[in-house]
Amino acid sequence: MEYSGLEYQKIEVVLDRFLRVRETTEKLCEPLIAEDLMLSATQDTSPPKWHLAHTTWFLENFILLKYKKDYRSHHPSFHFLFNSYYKSLGEILPKSSRRMLSRPSTEDILEYRQEITFEVMDSLAILEPEMLSEALEVLEIGIQHEQQHQELLLMDIKRNFFENPLRPAYQNISIETGVMDALPEWKHVPGGLCEIGVSLNEKSFAYDNERDSHTQWIDGFMLSSHLVTNGDFIQFIDDKGYENSLLWLSDGWDTKVAQNWSHPLYWEKIEGQWWTFSLSGMIPLDPAAPVCHISYYEAQAFVKWKGCRLPTEFEWEIAAKMETQITGHFLEDSRFTPQSPDESQEVFSQIHGSLWEWTQSSYRPYPRYEGLAHGLNEYNEIFMANQMVLRGGACVTPQKHYRPTYRNFYYPHQRWQFAGLRLAKDLV
Repeated sequence: MEYSGLEYQKIEVVLDRFLRVRETTEKLCEPLIAEDLMLSATQDTSPPKWHLAHTTWFLENFILLKYKKDYRSHHPSFHFLFNSYYKSLGEILPKSSRRMLSRPSTEDILEYRQEITFEVMDSLAILEPEMLSEALEVLEIGIQHEQQHQELLLMDIKRNFFENPLRPAYQNISIETGVMDALPEWKHVPGGLCEIGVSLNEKSFAYDNERDSHTQWIDGFMLSSHLVTNGDFIQFIDDKGYENSLLWLSDGWDTKVAQNWSHPLYWEKIEGQWWTFSLSGMIPLDPAAPVCHISYYEAQAFVKWKGCRLPTEFEWEIAAKMETQITGHFLEDSRFTPQSPDESQEVFSQIHGSLWEWTQSSYRPYPRYEGLAHGLNEYNEIFMANQMVLRGGACVTPQKHYRPTYRNFYYPHQRWQFAGLRLAKDLV
């Protein structure tokens, strides 16, 4: 198929990104042994080998089956095994059963990945020009989808390894204790009518849940220059914060009691000293580093204890735009543990990268919301209930996947994700 020079260049750029993202996912799995690849320790996690297969199933189902003439699946059973939650596409393997998939083997799945990667590239090279634009849109979603799963991979590996009594290290990288070079300050964020989100007409990639841009009235407010630290959270624990029901939402208190929470996930007190589990194994807890792996319920209890509140996601987005450069600690740094701040920010320390930040906003559609096209409307829309929005990216988020308008979302009880918090308060 003949393309213009501009079209050919566009295809080359997208396919180059596609290959690099596929390679990154596989590289993240290189430190794992065969037994690691099958682990899924909790109802939140999935086995690493399932992530490898599911991201490939996504490409096969939404690109090859749709755009490659007379395409037939190499492994018909994979359509059922590696569908996540797309109920419109047929029967789905329950998430709890993913850890039972000793077969197909990891070798089978890696071969499947290679086959589909090459087939996607070959099919785009011969696609009719009138279908190319649409196919490239879907491939972009496939790339972004795989980057989401790179973050999930690291989250799940960490959770799985923590359940092993040996507490194995995923990587051998030294994590040093930091020092707070500057004390937190309250920063004034002016109010008014503010534009939130991404326009439906914007050509650069954004998910459907980031659109449409709309105006939102925001009263002026104060936002902390820094994330809440481990040292701050130790004070909350020492002041019996986990024992005071008046600080907690009713559902949060019931969850805390049922789960027997007394500290953030991965913390452990050994001979009077706090330690935390990281992807580099057990390390001494750094008081200057931002507190991580807390639920919305814990964040809400902490801000009430402090006499403050969480920001709304709209307040957070407006504050984040006060930083003119998107710099921070992301997956590409390969440390995968939130660090104490380097104080290179203009206004707000670590507002991009490091940790996803809980907001008080529920996850719901923006005005004029339109679900993803091309049969992908189940991607985000079906989750718009009973979840809370997090903003800011994390140390396991690919930097090129992140935008200040990005809306992450989790249930309020979940805490295996890399989530922390920043204090807000109203103007007096």
